[in-house]
Amino acid sequence: MRLKFRGAVLAACGLLAVAVPVFAHHSFAAEFQTDKELTVTGTMTKVEWTNPHIYFYVDSKGDDGKITTWAFEGLPPGMLHRAGLTREMFKVGEAITVTGVPCKDGTKHMGYGKSFKYNSDGHQITMWVTDREQP
Repeated sequence: MRLKFRGAVLAACGLLAVAVPVFAHHSFAAEFQTDKELTVTGTMTKVEWTNPHIYFYVDSKGDDGKITTWAFEGLPPGMLHRAGLTREMFKVGEAITVTGVPCKDGTKHMGYGKSFKYNSDGHQITMWVTDREQP
């Protein structure tokens, strides 16, 4: 009897462990304001190439001369690899212009990076298919 109980408890724990990642996924439209757009120009200071989404950070100088750090979420690393993008293409220290959408919860200086353009040579990396489709 005890063996059956332990087996049932272990099975329940296993099912719970498998189900937790499902609850962690979020809706893009629930997190970001898809009807608004923002543009930030600055220096890429950091790239976090991690699952479930990459993050890249941009230091932007305001009109008052104060530096503000922006955080932008991007696609998952696996999707970027399949599209032919690698971590090395995200050049820390380069001046870039990011086009994105802000967070819906009002988090300041954070959003989803739809695309960014390197100011030095003009090449662009896009993480957005169209204005109708969100990742």
